[in-house]
Amino acid sequence: MNFADLGLSEPVLQAIADAGYTTPTPIQEKAIPYVQMGRDVLGCAQTGTGKTAGFTLPMIDALSQGRAKARMPRSLILEPTRELAAQVAENFDKYGKYLKLTKALLIGGVSMDEQEKALDRGVDVLIATPGRLMDLFDRGRILLHDVKILVIDEADRMLDMGFIPDVERIVSMLPPLRQTLFFSATMAPEIRKLADRFLSNPKEVSVSAPAATADTVTQGIVTVAEREKRETLRRLIRAAQIKNALVFCNRKRDVDILWKSLKRHGFSAGALHGDMDQGTRSETLEGFKKDEVQILVCSDVAARGLDIGGLSHVFNFDVPINAEDYVHRIGRTGRAGRSGVAYTIASRDDFKFISAIEKLIGKNIPPLELEGFVAPVSTPEEEAADAAAKPRGGRERGSSHGSSRGGSRGGAKSGSSRPRHRSSGTEDVAAASSAGSGWGPGNDAPAALENAALEVVAPVAAPIEVAAAAPIVAQAPVAAATPAPKRERERHAPRAAAPERTREQRPTPLADPQGRGFDDDQVPAFLLRGKRAAG
Repeated sequence: MNFADLGLSEPVLQAIADAGYTTPTPIQEKAIPYVQMGRDVLGCAQTGTGKTAGFTLPMIDALSQGRAKARMPRSLILEPTRELAAQVAENFDKYGKYLKLTKALLIGGVSMDEQEKALDRGVDVLIATPGRLMDLFDRGRILLHDVKILVIDEADRMLDMGFIPDVERIVSMLPPLRQTLFFSATMAPEIRKLADRFLSNPKEVSVSAPAATADTVTQGIVTVAEREKRETLRRLIRAAQIKNALVFCNRKRDVDILWKSLKRHGFSAGALHGDMDQGTRSETLEGFKKDEVQILVCSDVAARGLDIGGLSHVFNFDVPINAEDYVHRIGRTGRAGRSGVAYTIASRDDFKFISAIEKLIGKNIPPLELEGFVAPVSTPEEEAADAAAKPRGGRERGSSHGSSRGGSRGGAKSGSSRPRHRSSGTEDVAAASSAGSGWGPGNDAPAALENAALEVVAPVAAPIEVAAAAPIVAQAPVAAATPAPKRERERHAPRAAAPERTREQRPTPLADPQGRGFDDDQVPAFLLRGKRAAG
């Protein structure tokens, strides 16, 4: 089957031919006919199978007739990330270049002025992230009651990023009579519930098992010590002879650290994560696509939907905590029938995450075998040092607790947290305890130390010999009581009961502030009326 058999219009077929495609992918072959029929579609396919073209191609044909009104888009496509939204906009430019369709891209990190101007002119296709769309809607710059087609793309990523409440609000503002297309790479129970709420009698299209990895991707894993991961990555890059590669880290700060490390060792590398401004992100990604940068170190912001032509390798510098992220990461390579390679660098603490990934994809990740690659090996002494330096759960005991959260901030206020005693002798007790026994805040002191502290706090004078027949034992000196401040005495003193007033002593209701009664000709009118009414 080719694209002409799907019933697409001639301008769209010409644009597809210009892009170099002749045969639709399985998801496109199954989804496009139902989209053309106006049915709601629930699509589930692994990443890299052409889901984006599966809804853009028939949408272009459906929107080729008609005209958009100012601030009232005819279709809406929701994407979880800015990069993915920009990529969908590029697809509309590529496949709709022979048709006069207007589009607007609403993403954060850029000025709203140009976006508002595009909406005022009227757009056929509105591609947006939920946050920016809600900002413009709340400002009254956009109306959604003319949307005929709604596309929710990468729904599982929407769920992970916490966009579902925004998506629900957006859907509630759309007209009930519309066509909804719902696409996801995985189909968790939560995604299924969302689909049941948003779709009306949908046609479910699935071309592979949920969370399956592409057969065109060669996978491998190597386990090393945590301190050897950077050296392992450098050796892998040199041995694999990569064309271009994505290196994934779990945390944004690790992206910057690893990027600088690769730059110091002479590699052509760039960085991409969510804390970068939109201009820098777009510039970095564009440079990577043009082969100006060979290695792109990134967070999971680049793991969803980005189509980078001819990407040869993916490296998981950190094993993803969420097993589904592994499927999306390695799905950046081996796309559209091409072959790709995905290597994972794991430490000994990552076994539980690896087990979850293998359970999700339904197969084991084989050990990495690459000619010319030898993994670095740590000595037993280095591994023992790493294990000792690794923080443990809970608060550290001993003298190190002063540097933990809630400990001291200066040298004078040490972490031993000495108890306050009246006698200076207790300082020696506390110092000895903090140096040897390791007790402190939150830990009970040994009984011997407690007894010693009590003896120092309340000393008993030794017996004094006198000339009397019977020895007299001197009592412990009692300090003179310091009189309490006057305010304290008044506060704790019992309050005297007020004497009961007689009937004659009680103030009359009609009295001035000095307690004197009013004559009738002096009483205000409103009080006089109340007095006469009572009489």
